[in-house]
Amino acid sequence: MTTSRRPPPPAPRLLRILRDPVAAPCLVATVLSGFGSSALWLVSGIWVKDLTGSNTLAALALLAMWTPTLAGPVLGTLADRLPRKPLLIHTNLTLAALLLTLFAVDAPGDVWLLFTVLVLYRTAGVVQDAAEAALMARGIDKTLLGDFNGLRMTANEGMKLLAPLAGAGLYAAYGGPSVALLDALTFVLAALAYARVRTEPAAETGATAQSRPGDWRTRTTEGVSYLRHHPTLRPVILAAGATMFLTGAGSALLYAVIESLGHSPTYAGPLYVLQGLGSVTVGLASGPLLRRLGERRFAAYGIALTGVATALRAVPSDAVFLTSGVAMGVGLPCALIAGLTAVQRETPNELLGRTAATANTLMFAPTALGLAVGAALVSRVDHRTLLPVLGLGLCLTAGSLRRRGSGGTVPGCGPGGG
Repeated sequence: MTTSRRPPPPAPRLLRILRDPVAAPCLVATVLSGFGSSALWLVSGIWVKDLTGSNTLAALALLAMWTPTLAGPVLGTLADRLPRKPLLIHTNLTLAALLLTLFAVDAPGDVWLLFTVLVLYRTAGVVQDAAEAALMARGIDKTLLGDFNGLRMTANEGMKLLAPLAGAGLYAAYGGPSVALLDALTFVLAALAYARVRTEPAAETGATAQSRPGDWRTRTTEGVSYLRHHPTLRPVILAAGATMFLTGAGSALLYAVIESLGHSPTYAGPLYVLQGLGSVTVGLASGPLLRRLGERRFAAYGIALTGVATALRAVPSDAVFLTSGVAMGVGLPCALIAGLTAVQRETPNELLGRTAATANTLMFAPTALGLAVGAALVSRVDHRTLLPVLGLGLCLTAGSLRRRGSGGTVPGCGPGGG
């Protein structure tokens, strides 16, 4: 009598990602470069302030790292025309070399070099984000995309909790060039991690013999057009952009809220920690939630939670204020994770770089506009009035997205799936 053996149960998805020859090295590279980038992000403004004494120039240092995001549709075209793995390796090594030029910055007249490096730094980052999104979409099982994007968010948020402290300590002890050196080292290590990625040739580039010919402008607008006309992607990406605009406006009110509670501005520190912990948590849970809810519902519930958290900040209570930080940390990443996952699942390989970069522009660029609007309103309108209005706007955004449909779930893994 023979007995049939049952096939072994599939490995947990987290373990599958950590064993995957594409996902695992990319995740390591994200952790490494994210640590260095978070440290430099904080230190750049402090560095400029110390050199010049100007608050305006210090703020412009942060703006310099935002500006290249606006060129996402153009920069994303590179990720479709060049081999993606070599592109990721070479941009990391180039950034490492570029950062070493900051050793020449030691006087107010050298600030222009720091600004130039920051702009080029973020420009390369936009290209890298597009190339990695495209590489992952074609390099790993589609059912793992939500899990990977969630883990990537967890890694980024985790680095934001640790790296600023390390960067600030290093800057206080040895100055800005030491932080630049740390960041350069993380980019060299990230390049080594990307060198270990093993992909099929089809995942390497979007340029194929069947790709439509055209000049740079034509190829760039193809990604924009694809997003604009896609019935699944358009509402998710636009809702994420609206969410970032409204939360950006709410962020500009943060210190008014802290002042009304009777605290100094440093009280924002615990809030950022709690918000980061919330983001780490939802990043770990996003894969299963995306498979159960689909991109639209996952994004809609996260946006609604963010709206409630924003409105609750108008309540004059420390406990409510800190709780809102956790809730916002959980809710806000949902729209971003859902948007990127939907783009990766729904976009043809030859358009992935351009479409991913365009989506990132539409999702992240509104943050700067929201900050500007919030800064203009905070001195004219009481924050206890503005915050509920912003919260209502977020809830309406969630409701609009939810009414348009539940969105697609990962094949075979939705409700009732395996």
